[in-house]
Amino acid sequence: MSTFSILLIDDEPAQLQSMKSFLSRRGFQVFATDNGPDGLEIAKNNPIDLVLTDYRMPEWSGAEVLDNIKELNPDIEVVVITAYGSVEDAVSLMKAGAYDYLNKPIDLDELESLIERVREKRQLVRENRQLKEQLQERYKFESIISQSGEMEDVLNTAARVANSKATVLVRGESGTGKELIARAIHVASPRRANPFVVINIAALPENLLESELFGHEKGAFTGASEMRIGRFEQANGGTLFIDEVGEIPLPVQVKLLRAIQFGQIERLGSNKSIDVDVRIIGATHRDLEEMMEQGEFREDLYFRMNVVAIQVPPLRKRKTDIPLLVDHFIQKYADENQKSIQGITRDALDELMKYDFPGNVRELQNIIERAVVMSRNEQITLQDLPQNLKAARQSNQFNPHELTASYEEKMQAYERAMIREALEQSDGNQSAAARLLGITERHIRSRIERLGLK
Repeated sequence: MSTFSILLIDDEPAQLQSMKSFLSRRGFQVFATDNGPDGLEIAKNNPIDLVLTDYRMPEWSGAEVLDNIKELNPDIEVVVITAYGSVEDAVSLMKAGAYDYLNKPIDLDELESLIERVREKRQLVRENRQLKEQLQERYKFESIISQSGEMEDVLNTAARVANSKATVLVRGESGTGKELIARAIHVASPRRANPFVVINIAALPENLLESELFGHEKGAFTGASEMRIGRFEQANGGTLFIDEVGEIPLPVQVKLLRAIQFGQIERLGSNKSIDVDVRIIGATHRDLEEMMEQGEFREDLYFRMNVVAIQVPPLRKRKTDIPLLVDHFIQKYADENQKSIQGITRDALDELMKYDFPGNVRELQNIIERAVVMSRNEQITLQDLPQNLKAARQSNQFNPHELTASYEEKMQAYERAMIREALEQSDGNQSAAARLLGITERHIRSRIERLGLK
């Protein structure tokens, strides 16, 4: 079992050293710093289980440390220590996500008891995730792997709309699980016994799209050697999921609007109207409002499609779901590949929690599948994850157009990169590296310590 790690943040040197010595003697891995920004950097570069932070400090307050740590990794527990404690402060901190608070002077027995409670809680959370995973069933709302408030809002809206006939537009970035939401709506609806038919507009050539949607008669065009029904007729009585509706050409948009408005279609090569009873769920990652302004998407179709809009958040906005998803994918791919992988190490999960996943759940799924296939251990380790994962996370910090990282994070990342490069060019000689950078040796040593460089 890996060592429980604690990050101490306190601007009083005597208090910081005293607590570090006490906790180290009891077998904990202890990191220590005198300010919040440096504490955040340590948490970014090391797997941390618990943060013990002073409440009143010159740079960041304990509340600011709490906010930044929870944004980085919601799984890290934070306890705030203050000599100025009050009931109001405590309630405010607990509402903001703190595990607990302690008053100075610290009662060491109380501190040990609190740490033990944190350890027990983390173990219980792991066990509950495994239990929930065992009870889930595919394509039902309760089977969608989530514990975040953001996804709970999505599922609540989807559940409320399921029993209606309303057209639904599911919006969100690629890989967020829009089709999974659409399938869950269908399964929860009165149409569940009838077909759920999928058409991905982006995957079809424009000249075949109309035929795929509405079908065609024999001889309707070159190569149409026999009559063929389209997706609308296939979905009759059930649900038609139209993925990437923002890719539909304008001429086809007119026919789609008629089908939604009047429940009627015409096959290519025929003037006969066919009645269809189809519930439409669309999905897109594109900005349809901007497309309307540019004349690329019909306003009347937009309002027909957008009766109920469901916005699926990207994975970086619901990081508390990552551990559940990781457990699910490990079990799935371990079973498929007949491997006895039981879970993931703390530092590997910590690295995944800090990554922003531009490819969302689909990217996480691919990472875990690869890790399961390549792993030689009973747990997924940091070495099983893609080597460029950390580099990709850090590259965002250098991109001035990528604003998911804060100003302070970007500046520290740039400084860290400069110092590393100077040290490499100087073969690790700090005096020579300082001269390359035009700073004093004392200055570079201070920055190396503050930025957590080794």
